[in-house]
Amino acid sequence: MNFPSAENFRSLLADLAESGVGPIRFDEPLANHCSWRIGGPADALVEPCDAAHVAEVVRLARKHAIPLLVIGQGTNLLYDDAGLRGVVLKIGARLSRVEIAGNGITAGAGIWVPHLARLAARAGLSGLEHTIGIPGTLGGLLAMNGGSFRRAVGDNLLRVWTINRAGEQEVLTREQCGFGYRRSALQNSGAIVVRSELELAPGDPRQMRKDMLADLRERRRKFPRKREPNCGSVFLSTAEMHATVGPPGRIIEEAGLKGTRIGGAEISCRHANFIINRGGATCRDVLSLIDLVRRTVRERIGFEMRCEVRYVKPNGEITPADRGADALSPG
Repeated sequence: MNFPSAENFRSLLADLAESGVGPIRFDEPLANHCSWRIGGPADALVEPCDAAHVAEVVRLARKHAIPLLVIGQGTNLLYDDAGLRGVVLKIGARLSRVEIAGNGITAGAGIWVPHLARLAARAGLSGLEHTIGIPGTLGGLLAMNGGSFRRAVGDNLLRVWTINRAGEQEVLTREQCGFGYRRSALQNSGAIVVRSELELAPGDPRQMRKDMLADLRERRRKFPRKREPNCGSVFLSTAEMHATVGPPGRIIEEAGLKGTRIGGAEISCRHANFIINRGGATCRDVLSLIDLVRRTVRERIGFEMRCEVRYVKPNGEITPADRGADALSPG
């Protein structure tokens, strides 16, 4: 595991301050930037307000060989207890401008997804209703090709503006994004989404509102309460899984693991594909629960459970959380 030298980091901070890319927060607790409320401090965090600032932060981090972690609201991330030895680039409210024209919406990557779904419905544009209950920003949703009810946000994408890891802007079409089930080429390339154009269809605002309210009611009935910190679904649900062994929550429940607790982390009694921070949970607690689920299910039915949530190592490397959990297991 490689970490930046103190000299490199000092040089980067001096350049960032001179560049005016935005306020810099030091020793920022990453627990404040994820829905699990877990994670140690990052050396520095920057929240830029436009694509040019994003590109400048990327170029400077590359110039000084400093790890750079790009986040939205962190709703699908599990940060290490040691935090991050590098810089966090947060794509948030400063990059959330929305423009609506005809059947199209152009939106900044930092917009909160449920808010975007409501804006589209009020404008009589259909296609994003399935995202109403998904916490997170549009950039993260596009990178993961997230959605619900077997639908995905990539289905509505026309093009996306990104900053590549060389700090250059690229405009990609839907086809170039390589969307698949809960994945995209954006993840593999490390491209940073800054803006996107979505194509929707005309719809009845009243019906869309009814559909979204029904979705939210069902989520409140099935899923953990908002006051219970969690990252949403932990394990991937695929067509193959449904056809052969069922959805992840049912598999975990039938394995007798609902309500199982390690440290401050607990498999939800409401929905077994959620892990809750009951208070003081650590990254290791969560990874240990993931490891327990994977081992138990493998021994019981021979099926390999894979994670939707991503684990962030202290050097900034991002990997599916099941790989982080595997490192805990002696086997």
